[in-house]
Amino acid sequence: MRKFQFLILLGFIFYSCKNDLKVAAQETDFNLNWEFYLSQEDENINEIPQNKYKSVNLPHDWVVEEEFDSTLVNDALATGYLASKGYGYYKKTFDKKYNEKEVVYALFDGVYNNSEVYINGEKLGFHPYGYSPFYFEISDYLNKEGENNTIAVKIDHTRYADSRWYTGAGIYRKVDLITNNKLHIPVWGTFVTTPKVSKESATVQLNVKVKNDFSSQEDIGIETKILDANNNTVATSTNKLTIKGNASSEVQQSIDVTNPNLWSTITPNLYKAVTSIIKDKKTVDTYETTFGIRTIKFDANTGFYLNGENMKIKGVCLHHDGGLVGTAVPKGVWKRRLQILKDGGTNAIRISHNPASTELLDLCDEMGILVQDEFFDEWDNPKDKRLNKGESKSTDYITRGYGEHFQKWAKKDLTNTMLSHRNHPSIFQWSIGNEIEWTYPRNADATGFFDNMEWSGNYFWSEPPHSVEKIKSELETLPRGKYDIGKTAQKLSKWTKAIDTTRPVTANLILPSSSHLSGYTDALDVIGYSYRRVLYDYGHKNYPDKPIMGTENLGQYHEWKAIMERPHISGTFLWTGIDYMGEIRAAWPVRVQPSGLLNTAGFAKGSYHMMKTLWNEEPHIHIATQNIEKSLNKIDEKGNIVAKDPERWKYALWEWQDVNEHWNYNDNEMISIEIYSNCQEIELFLNDKSLGRKKLSDFEDHIYKWGVPFVEGKLIAKGIKDGVEITEEIVTARKGTKIELASQETSIKADNYDVSHIILQLTDDHGNPAKTDDKLITFNIEGEAKLLGVDNGWKKSVQKFQSNQGKTHNGRILLIIQAKDVQSQVTVTASAEGLESQSITININ
Repeated sequence: MRKFQFLILLGFIFYSCKNDLKVAAQETDFNLNWEFYLSQEDENINEIPQNKYKSVNLPHDWVVEEEFDSTLVNDALATGYLASKGYGYYKKTFDKKYNEKEVVYALFDGVYNNSEVYINGEKLGFHPYGYSPFYFEISDYLNKEGENNTIAVKIDHTRYADSRWYTGAGIYRKVDLITNNKLHIPVWGTFVTTPKVSKESATVQLNVKVKNDFSSQEDIGIETKILDANNNTVATSTNKLTIKGNASSEVQQSIDVTNPNLWSTITPNLYKAVTSIIKDKKTVDTYETTFGIRTIKFDANTGFYLNGENMKIKGVCLHHDGGLVGTAVPKGVWKRRLQILKDGGTNAIRISHNPASTELLDLCDEMGILVQDEFFDEWDNPKDKRLNKGESKSTDYITRGYGEHFQKWAKKDLTNTMLSHRNHPSIFQWSIGNEIEWTYPRNADATGFFDNMEWSGNYFWSEPPHSVEKIKSELETLPRGKYDIGKTAQKLSKWTKAIDTTRPVTANLILPSSSHLSGYTDALDVIGYSYRRVLYDYGHKNYPDKPIMGTENLGQYHEWKAIMERPHISGTFLWTGIDYMGEIRAAWPVRVQPSGLLNTAGFAKGSYHMMKTLWNEEPHIHIATQNIEKSLNKIDEKGNIVAKDPERWKYALWEWQDVNEHWNYNDNEMISIEIYSNCQEIELFLNDKSLGRKKLSDFEDHIYKWGVPFVEGKLIAKGIKDGVEITEEIVTARKGTKIELASQETSIKADNYDVSHIILQLTDDHGNPAKTDDKLITFNIEGEAKLLGVDNGWKKSVQKFQSNQGKTHNGRILLIIQAKDVQSQVTVTASAEGLESQSITININ
């Protein structure tokens, strides 16, 4: 027995010595085995009985677990009819022994919101903003014996309509526990830039912050190795540093990389900087920084350049919910959504209207998607959270949002966000705000758009009724409020540029005609126009030195046409890439803002296919149909199909026209057939009979049209683009008689995070999709996987997300399951009354 104990002791000594030689920073996954309690009362977090808690893993959004509730009425216009009010209490017990040579940090990527953090009963601090990352050092609060440490988080979400969209609530992003030697590179302690880039060589500049929490002065070396995607060392730099006790210092390293592999939207090449602190020839700390080598440039006359190549920004805006998972979005859910958007031609996303999660940014780095990271939706003054037009009345308790914290917290939240995000090569713009002008009344009044009896124009499609000179005069004479929009913008821009000057500062301007004169755009490097494509020429003429782009626009052909016709417009961000919950403008049971190219289940709409034809060179055809009376078209006196309003397409707004993807109608019923395509010519066939060949150039609205009396059978569109022929078809399938299950993720990792999206489609006896016969589906899951929920994507579906049952829409429904940490073969079986059950197997490895 003593020999055995001696061997254990010897092993421990050897392990300790080994660790002394190389003590790397330890980043521990801190997301499993938490406990959660939701209360409608404000309770003492240190006195809540254990039996009130339930077990959860993070990320966690408690709101999405609820039922949709029509009785919430106007208070739920922002939340999407999900009740989110309450106090959330989280706690986790863990073992971590106090070590006088170590520092320990708890890093939160996002907690919604008004959170207080405690460790072993001691309050560490308060963090109101739900979107900015933050951390606390917890070293001195750990139990000396190391066992039964408890970290606890209290969330006050009683102001449950505090944003204009669904926010969710909880610790909805990941948490890390980080352990360092007291001589270390702190959280967010590096910054990588690439000031000189060519095909032959790139200069990588690395700023390294070093923190010495020992009382003694230390002489150290700072060594950085640059690794390529294959983990080959391509460059190295070493510096010496003397750092005083209880002090911080910065080291700048300049490293040349030959023949660099550039990061772009086509080739998202990534590098890694591995920085080590060397003390007495021993590594006491290491820090890894992923980065990309690339250049960005905006020109007021010729637009945007990535790595010297002129290109258009084909962007979409995204809110932070992921449909059925709420705001606790697994990385795999984001990956599927982003891949569908990228397949449609998207090369950029705007995070609306708040900083992104680290996982989303990681994916954009890996997939080659540019990112505009946006800081705030509110500045000095509040916004109306219910109807977006009564800002001065938005003062009731439940709608009090970030505006009440802005004066005290804005600099801290902006700084934390930038320090955390600045090494992501995908980020190419910092946006300091979204449609802020409404909250400073004099800026709206100065334009003459509103409450002007002499003006008969339309805000969306008309230039300002007041001239530039008149707007300037109005801004000088109208009464000023407590805060000035120009001064606040310049303050935010100054804070941004104090941290990073390699990316332009922008903002989304809903009233650019006044913002150009209020001092707002003086703070901006790129001017973002919100729904103001009619001002592209106006802005370029009056402010020729300012680069302009669309930062919130409509998913319509006319938006993209305006950009393609103007080299000086860099691109756009469409509202939105995906439907999001909240900001409701229609009666119950509409639960979403249905402006997305995709619905909440990630299923494509007509607008997605339209943009795909505009944003991709590869030929694409999509067939849509509708009863002629319900459609936008008619049959004229000559028997030709034409638009009922030939000008309507030029002024279409957020939602795509009401069309179907099926060929199921009444015999001889006149049907409008729309085809969205980039093919130069298409010939349409019905049951092998040609309905004629047409050219895209004959359709001003970029939509092929046929008017056809319905006959059961098959529609086939044969198109040609640049000599390449493609075919698309839809088939009559009136009855769903079979269940078809499919997933692109039939093998996932047993890591508690990975997900599989399983799509169910009803088909007829011949395997044709049945899109007009919906059924209630029950899913049964056998094996080690967690049910995340179901969603058919329909804007009017108010089925509970976290359920194993759901009714299809257009014959289709999505199920998402998540792996546990056990290798398993999971069988998902789908059944419906009167149909034979079907199963799919997902391997969890």
